[in-house]
Amino acid sequence: MAKIKPFRGIRPPKELVERVESRPYDVLDSDEARAEAGSNEMSLYHIIKPEIDFEPGTSEYDPRVYERAKENFARFQQNGWLVKDPKEMYYIYAQTMGEKTQYGLVVGAYSGDYTSGLIKKLELTRRDKEEDRMKHVRITNANIEPVFFAYPDNDVLDALIKRYAAGVPEYDFIAPIDGFRHQLWIISDERDIATITAEFAKMPALYIADGHHRSAAAALVGAERANRNPAHKGNEEYNYFMAVCFQASQLTVLDYNRVLKDLNGLTSQEFLARIKENFDIEDMGTEIYKPARLHEFSLYLDGHWFRLTALPGTYDDSDPIGVLDVDISSRLILQDILCLGDLRSSQRIDFVGGLRGLGELKRRVDNGEMRAALALFPVSMKQIMDIADSGKIMPPKATWFEPKLRSGLVIHSLD
Repeated sequence: MAKIKPFRGIRPPKELVERVESRPYDVLDSDEARAEAGSNEMSLYHIIKPEIDFEPGTSEYDPRVYERAKENFARFQQNGWLVKDPKEMYYIYAQTMGEKTQYGLVVGAYSGDYTSGLIKKLELTRRDKEEDRMKHVRITNANIEPVFFAYPDNDVLDALIKRYAAGVPEYDFIAPIDGFRHQLWIISDERDIATITAEFAKMPALYIADGHHRSAAAALVGAERANRNPAHKGNEEYNYFMAVCFQASQLTVLDYNRVLKDLNGLTSQEFLARIKENFDIEDMGTEIYKPARLHEFSLYLDGHWFRLTALPGTYDDSDPIGVLDVDISSRLILQDILCLGDLRSSQRIDFVGGLRGLGELKRRVDNGEMRAALALFPVSMKQIMDIADSGKIMPPKATWFEPKLRSGLVIHSLD
């Protein structure tokens, strides 16, 4: 059963939160982080993307960059921009996008559950990215940014969260760039803390929605610390890492679409003819067409949108992976026709999160940057959890969760 604990969060004073908080480290590049931080010395980018403190072009993997992260984290605390809470607590973090609000519990997740598989992975990780995050966790001795978990719906936790959400939050702001509302409440009541811990202990699994590399890195660093400690007992703080856990039914999974640099030497007519071997094709004209159901795709090519419907026999609804549209399109179009190889490293394809809309696909094809675009119907949370429960791994670039977690609202120290 899932094991969690409260922790003493390190976080900004209420009046400074909007100066400290930031987007996650992996959704923007160094130049964008440098521009967003500007002259704001309190920006968390100085800790999570400290290459901005060096001359432009400095590698984010430069040893000096990791050392600067440590120095800046210490400076933020010395200056009172980040302050450690007086006791172990849980936190409620809410995100509002449009008319929808989702509520997450900020907890210390047990790294042993990651190792044993109780924290279920949805996608493969890359060792270089794991190593980068491990270096950052080691040198700062903290989980500066949370990972994003889903948990099975729970009525007891839902009622508790609603009770707190009816009160005044500690933080409440509209973030720049994304324009979403972010709120945070503190749970310090011992009875409520005990209830949360007990309810999670009943859960058979937790699911990583976003933050696979951070989860892997945190678990590996925890294991390193345990191996170096001859008095290791298993309840030390380094055995836990920070996660924001949302009820699965609240989460919004958006489409994750593809833009293609070439047609593998085929003409448009030859490409469509190859697609027709496995799909029914209908020309929908020049107006943007969005897939409306499972096994339906939208192809943008030569100024026209085509509806592609996978033919019976090209997928397996009884297979958690074989039923996925991302698997169907990868097998039958991206691999069989375009021969793209490993989608995680191919330079002939790029991926566009659904929040940007299909207009972004059209723009990138119309301006000549890309040759064609493929839009997919989004994966459901049930599909995601079924795959994780089956022990299988999602195909690359299958899910896009929105809103993204803001960083800097709470930090977890390994001590």
